[in-house]
Amino acid sequence: MVERIDTDPLTLILKAAGDPTRRAILTHLAQEGPSRVTEIAARFDISLNAVSKHIMVLERAGLVSRRTQWREHLIEVQMAPLAQIDRWFAGLRSVWDQRLEALDAHFAKDAKDD
Repeated sequence: MVERIDTDPLTLILKAAGDPTRRAILTHLAQEGPSRVTEIAARFDISLNAVSKHIMVLERAGLVSRRTQWREHLIEVQMAPLAQIDRWFAGLRSVWDQRLEALDAHFAKDAKDD
């Protein structure tokens, strides 16, 4: 099977945030602030290597950034990319709002006709 490499930012963000471990990492970073990879890994029952791979996926999606301070790598959450998800959902909400308004108008018309 050929693996497709996605470059669409929204797809990368949704795929990265689709994993529960990566969501937990994002939540931790949002609540606690920048953390070392080893601090993040200590919170999970998986290897340091596995946590590093999760962090790399988050980095590719732009959801976290890495800054090096001496020998330490600090990982920091980046909230700006999440606005793309919000814009996408806003478009979906507007479709549903239109459908619900049409349904309300239909029921109001039926009630008026009775």
